[in-house]
Amino acid sequence: MASRSLMKPRALFLNSSRLNYDKALDYSRLSSLTDLTCNEVDMVSDEAEIVSLIRQHEPEIVITKEMTVPEKALQQFPESVKLLAEAGTGYNNIPIDVARSQGISVCNIPTYSNESVAHMVITYIMNFGAAIFDQARDLHNRDRRSFSVFRHPIYEITGKKLGLVGGSGTIGTCVIDVAIPLGMDILISSRAGKLPPGHKYENHPRVKVVDKDVLFQTSDFVSINCPLNAQTRHSVGEREIRLMKPTAFLINTARGAIIDEAALIRCMKEKKIAGAGLDTQEVEPPPQDSELWDLENVFLTPHIGWRRLETRQRLVDMTADNIEAYISGKAINVVN
Repeated sequence: MASRSLMKPRALFLNSSRLNYDKALDYSRLSSLTDLTCNEVDMVSDEAEIVSLIRQHEPEIVITKEMTVPEKALQQFPESVKLLAEAGTGYNNIPIDVARSQGISVCNIPTYSNESVAHMVITYIMNFGAAIFDQARDLHNRDRRSFSVFRHPIYEITGKKLGLVGGSGTIGTCVIDVAIPLGMDILISSRAGKLPPGHKYENHPRVKVVDKDVLFQTSDFVSINCPLNAQTRHSVGEREIRLMKPTAFLINTARGAIIDEAALIRCMKEKKIAGAGLDTQEVEPPPQDSELWDLENVFLTPHIGWRRLETRQRLVDMTADNIEAYISGKAINVVN
């Protein structure tokens, strides 16, 4: 039998088109490390199809991108599977405890899109401040009245308060890196009441740690930047939204289910806040009959925070780093 040094492990990317939808990415390093098969679809949602693909290819390494791996499907994986590599940061789509019980390691990429997602937050802020979304919609609908009498409230960003839910983390810190030079004041909610020791903004005069209610009550923009878990699911609901100022905006670039979407829809129909920018939704894409599509004060983007070309190539390269470390016997970024 060939040794590990001569035989490349089989790898199956279950939904490679989710990442390489434009065929613009370089997979050569992944291919040099593994005997790689790419299933060129955006998502495999059928449990039986997932199991069939795994049994057909008998990979040692399975790669996924934001694809739900049902518990029952994972339980039917053959013994050949030893590593499940999530090509992304969030791994709430994978039952990691079940994987551990079957001897399958799960790894993720914690830091590939920090700046890209942070810039998405700032993009929403800048667009809201200048009512760009509203003006673009007006022109699309051939409504040119603002060229005679301007119809939308617009604001300077300097001096506005930006509240970051989960703002002490890596992405939240990257948001602060951009927001402070714009002249914004930063509020961060923290159960500990302070930033972690050694945090780069620990004693910054423009950064304050406040109670979550205070953050929602006083911020001009609230950005969700925390991970999705049992504690944060639907942690931003009707109560929190109704605390916000009527001129404030809510931005979510983290995970859709952190916001109680039904509660958000109710509040937006009542115009309790000025607007919401959702790069992530509870179900992606939202159902065809979701009211989110038609609310004039809700603006949706199709989870593009991580989709910039350079960001996606970095993700491929860092996935290769994880796989190379696993092959060498020194696995990294293991979450189970």
